[in-house]
Amino acid sequence: MWRVAGAAGIVVLLTGLLPLQDARAVLDRVTPILVFLAAVTILAELADAAGVFDVAAHVAAGLARGRVLALWLLVVALATATTIVLSLDTTAVLLTPVVLALAAQLELPALPFAMTTVWLANTASLLLPVSNLTNLLAVDRLGWSATTYGRHTWAAAVASVAVTVVVLYALHRRDLSGRYVAPRREPVEDAVLFWLGAGVCLVLAVLFVAGVPYWAAACAGAAVLLAGFVLRRRASLRWSLVPLPLVVTTLGLFLVVEAAEVHGLSRALRDAVGSDGGGLLALLRVSGVGALSSNLVNNLPAYLAIEPAVAASHVRLLALLVGTNLGPLLTLWGSLATLLWRERCRTRDVHVSWRRFGLEGMVLVPLVLLAATAALAATT
Repeated sequence: MWRVAGAAGIVVLLTGLLPLQDARAVLDRVTPILVFLAAVTILAELADAAGVFDVAAHVAAGLARGRVLALWLLVVALATATTIVLSLDTTAVLLTPVVLALAAQLELPALPFAMTTVWLANTASLLLPVSNLTNLLAVDRLGWSATTYGRHTWAAAVASVAVTVVVLYALHRRDLSGRYVAPRREPVEDAVLFWLGAGVCLVLAVLFVAGVPYWAAACAGAAVLLAGFVLRRRASLRWSLVPLPLVVTTLGLFLVVEAAEVHGLSRALRDAVGSDGGGLLALLRVSGVGALSSNLVNNLPAYLAIEPAVAASHVRLLALLVGTNLGPLLTLWGSLATLLWRERCRTRDVHVSWRRFGLEGMVLVPLVLLAATAALAATT
């Protein structure tokens, strides 16, 4: 995918479909976002190498005391926290294989745990700007701080997670009953790196909420962990830690959608989302169009394409986030996190068919969009 997105970005530049001045404006806007994306991915990869996610999963297994339902609820909490603080891609890429490995070790069905990580990677990504790239774009457009953004989105974020948990349990309650034998947790390879990684993740959450520029906080955290690995485990450092494909994909999508915007895309989308209105029905129209577009073409280009049509109203812009963040769970390409999650499932020999994914998504998406949009309408 990254080669296609990168090639498409180059084509719109070379053919003049995107004028250079517009390309420069895109780069000015997205450079901090791309820096954050690279830094937080490196940070999360190093935290994983230090054993942070593995220890967290095994601690959850111990705290649950052999009860499958309790373990699942702790995985829900872990996936939600990881998504909020370290972004949905971290949950999809790093937490998913740890949780699936734990399920296999405990001889538990993998499907409910796999669906938990991918659903919460998307539906828990509304609370903080750093939880999703679309949130960062919206905050940049609105000029809000992290706390201002959170004051407007907390109710919708709580509603979306609550509905997700209820639907997950309703669909998988048979597999979430019973007991298991708690595993014996092996000691971490390097206790210093483990505590350094855990500490950096906790401090990062505080810095994000405190309003420190997200890209600067992520870069500082990544630098601390890199220094730790240089001193104690240099062999774990490799160039593949730099998420070049992810950065290229994101930049390519930005350029292509901006080219479409230059040639009148927003006019068509303005008709689809309507031109005004902050009531529940009007907001549901915006979130619904955002969700449908995300499932058709991926949520990042969908957000970028629709944003100009709703940017005049912060409530309508947040409704678009509800659609593009929570809605892309009907198709396997609806969000980049879902694509990354599917690859991690395949490496663990867990296969979720597009049909099963789509059918379960059809149960969740209308309910979560309605609940989150209603919460947004009631609190803004």
